Amino acid sequence: MLSRQNQTISFCGLLLGGLLTQPVWAQRDNNNNYLDSLQAWSLHFQSTVILQGHFRFTGAGYLGRNTLSAQADTALSVTTTLFLGRRLWRGASLYINPEMAGGRGVGHRNNQSPYDETLYAHAVGIAGFPNGETFRIGSAKPALYLARFYIEQIFSLSDEATEEVPSEANQIKNRLPTARVVLTVGKFSIADMFDNNAFAHDARIHYMNCSLMSMGAWDYPANTRGYTWGVATEFIQPYAIRVAGCLMPTNANGNVLDWNIHRAGTVVMELERQVRWLHRPGTLHLLAFRNVTKAPVYQEATRQLQAGIYSLNPDYILSGTTYGGVKYGFGLNLEPPLGKTGGLFGRISWNDGRTATWAFTEIDRSYTAGVTFGGHTWRRPNDALGLAVVRNDISADHAAFLAAGGSGFLLGDGWLPNYGGEQITEGFYKARLARTLWVTANYQLVRNPGYNADRGPVPLLALRTHVEF
Repeated sequence: MLSRQNQTISFCGLLLGGLLTQPVWAQRDNNNNYLDSLQAWSLHFQSTVILQGHFRFTGAGYLGRNTLSAQADTALSVTTTLFLGRRLWRGASLYINPEMAGGRGVGHRNNQSPYDETLYAHAVGIAGFPNGETFRIGSAKPALYLARFYIEQIFSLSDEATEEVPSEANQIKNRLPTARVVLTVGKFSIADMFDNNAFAHDARIHYMNCSLMSMGAWDYPANTRGYTWGVATEFIQPYAIRVAGCLMPTNANGNVLDWNIHRAGTVVMELERQVRWLHRPGTLHLLAFRNVTKAPVYQEATRQLQAGIYSLNPDYILSGTTYGGVKYGFGLNLEPPLGKTGGLFGRISWNDGRTATWAFTEIDRSYTAGVTFGGHTWRRPNDALGLAVVRNDISADHAAFLAAGGSGFLLGDGWLPNYGGEQITEGFYKARLARTLWVTANYQLVRNPGYNADRGPVPLLALRTHVEF
């Protein structure tokens, strides 16, 4: 019998074949047809290779399940994606993204740890993980999978004002009404639509730290590789209101999504609007979310640890036993540009911190700020220079759980006698060496990794190559 994943891929293949055999409802170019068929296909490609390592640093005298090794370490990651789009009928397009990912992130478990490493992925010990491309890979062996498979339907709210968008990844060249409703159904990354930021959102071309990709305290719905199935609606006029309902994984940071939609899932809402900042137009995002999963409550997990019950089920915090675990939170994302020279950005996010982190990363409060400069000043308009700072924290319940010897899917030094907020500084220079090739030099310094003031700081260097066309 086929597995659920194989059945899903087979179904998607049949659906894709059926849709591609249907005629494209092309329209002639006129002012009344806002989705004139400029072209029926969109085909793009990206490949990102990141070599990252950290130097030897000062380690604490105690180890746990997810202790970051104090020895120097180097890791390589690779992701390759094909972005295929096809116009279906008026206002509708289908997008499918086969993707391959492999490698690992720095932070493999200390060899002295008494726990079996084979049960869990590498890339542990830092909540704001330094390579946002790999902390979700889960296996060093390259794997091919279906990253996205969704239909986008656009409904016009105006027949007058339109804007032309170029062909790019998961976007067919088109004219779009400035006032519209966009319905997206299928498998996608929720970060494609929510919490966007022109300067800090994509580890392939922007900052690499995962807490600079999205709001750190947003435990956003995704499997191990960062994707989910769901429905999203966007109302754009010209401000935007977005609402989405999506699946959460069955286990913490797991690759299998929970289809028991009556008992598990998430709702995300966002308001985006243009604002004036330093006499320049900027963008403001306000986001709220509510997750329901099998995530255990930290206070109960700590009680079991202290009572000696936890040892009977060491994966309790990762798998849970009953539905009803609720996590909710809020976030603010501000993006004031500085013209051609680049822009500023900042994010603040918070969640209640009562239940275990289930999808993104072990952060309950996060504060980020940074500045990115475009290369126009030094006559390299396609280059970029960036500097950002991050402060991550966890709730008192979460800290007590780690102090009692508990471990999540990223953190757990077996003890936490000296809590410290995780502080991260990241700087990069991205140079365009050819029409389709960018190379980035990246430096990060992580203080109090995993909120442990007895460890670090950890200096990291990285070299990233990125190809897209």
